[in-house]
Amino acid sequence: MILHQPRIKNLRSVSLSLCASVVIGLLSLAACTAERRKSDAELGLTPQQSAGRIVYDAYCDRCHEPYSSRGKQGPSLKGIFKRSFLPLSGLPANDERVAEIVKFGRSKMPGYGQTLTQQQVEDLLVYLHTL
Repeated sequence: MILHQPRIKNLRSVSLSLCASVVIGLLSLAACTAERRKSDAELGLTPQQSAGRIVYDAYCDRCHEPYSSRGKQGPSLKGIFKRSFLPLSGLPANDERVAEIVKFGRSKMPGYGQTLTQQQVEDLLVYLHTL
């Protein structure tokens, strides 16, 4: 029996190493799907678009994904102005309708007309066109 104890310890050690390698491998695969957030300069944003991104980060990002088709609570805003119609409401995808939704809300989305200035809404719209 004493002769086999080192072998069992080695087997446990190998098993633990293998498990650790599998866990690290799975974590690294999960990390591959997450993209590093690009800077305003990397995205080539103008000062107004950068200001809109700040508004987006403060008010929109908690519910809407900017650069992904995966949604959070609300729909993804990736390519929102590249479509003819907004995905949930079916309203035209234009500045007027989106500004209306931002200001007055719609369905589960609260309105930000009392929170955001007209300039912030305009900056946000300019930024949304970059998505």
